[in-house]
Amino acid sequence: MSQDIDYGNLMHTAMRGLIKTVLTSVSETGLPGAHHFFITFDTREDGVQLADWLRERYPDEMTVVMQHWFENLEVGEAGFAITLNFGDAPEPLYIPYSAIKTFVDPSVEFGLRFESPEDEDEDEDHYIEEIIEVEEEEEHHDADVVSLDSFRK
Repeated sequence: MSQDIDYGNLMHTAMRGLIKTVLTSVSETGLPGAHHFFITFDTREDGVQLADWLRERYPDEMTVVMQHWFENLEVGEAGFAITLNFGDAPEPLYIPYSAIKTFVDPSVEFGLRFESPEDEDEDEDHYIEEIIEVEEEEEHHDADVVSLDSFRK
């Protein structure tokens, strides 16, 4: 019985490991230089913890910014906890890595995008175009955004 290698899932695991490594470093030494992060996550994902008023305001997804002020960054195996300031009101959040949809550091034009199973309607031709586009971006040093939808069938 033949079984396919699930490259999409393997890439997601590796990319979430990268996020964990970056956040661990930030929790130990702070944000270096001009680095800052925009993190978009699915507020409906199991394990997401946020204030009721935030969940009501962002019922599907939310983008948070880690830049000038944040506290209590605790990085774990399954996700991270952080306190962010929303209109002079500090609010604790817990975001599982599995809830993250995008992770972007605009200071160095780096970004990761996680595609969900609903986004899996791409064909093999798109897969080839996506790979070529990513290679061209690397040659020109444009933003490195990795999209995994092209690896799924």
